[in-house]
Amino acid sequence: MVIKSNVELEKMKIACRKCKCILEELKEIIKPGITTYEIEKESERLMEKNGVISAFKNYKGYPANICISVNEEVVHGIPRKDKILKEGDIVSLDVGVIYEGFYGDCADTVGVGKIDKKYEILINTAREAFKIAFEEALPGMKTGDIGFIIEKYVEKNGFSVVKQFAGHGIGRNLHEPPEVPNFGIPGEGEVLKENMVIAIEPMINEGISDVEICEDGWTVITRDRKYSAHYENCILVKKNGNEILTEC
Repeated sequence: MVIKSNVELEKMKIACRKCKCILEELKEIIKPGITTYEIEKESERLMEKNGVISAFKNYKGYPANICISVNEEVVHGIPRKDKILKEGDIVSLDVGVIYEGFYGDCADTVGVGKIDKKYEILINTAREAFKIAFEEALPGMKTGDIGFIIEKYVEKNGFSVVKQFAGHGIGRNLHEPPEVPNFGIPGEGEVLKENMVIAIEPMINEGISDVEICEDGWTVITRDRKYSAHYENCILVKKNGNEILTEC
């Protein structure tokens, strides 16, 4: 795990703020008829405008600037010219940027036009699971405690957590220790310490937790093809109350 200095934190705060602002602007253009490729191109424009570069493009061979996952796609959806959003879809946007050598990472799921009430609840459950975990992820807590809190809340609301993918530390690298799963056993895992920065990112499914990877080698989908929601922010662990860094 990597404890951040004050100088590093100042750079990280800028990276994370820019990341969130780009995400929020992209959410505004979501509408029926737009392609995920058009959203990708807008992300490219916004990154250039904000003086950042994509943290995802060419990362382990990933071909796009952002990840756009629709309906049963959980994470790592690749933008495509033939992927047209329609009324009632739900779309997860995952944005990662690099600013002066430091990373920011955030995600949110939004509806396209009017969506079914059950999908509104799914999306809100992912957001609320993050909020509860954020408030509890204080120095001395363990990653197993955080995962347990997330899974308990998600299952109480009738959904399941994805177990093959997890949150993570972040800083000079996109993925740093510790891994922060969305499930766990209280008292187990890595200890959280002050001035760590971690990305907490509930990935929750309408149906079963099982997922599979598509032939493109990237797009993760639910095995039962039911819908999925994703929400993520980078947080600074502090003894007197945590701070969300990915705020615009």
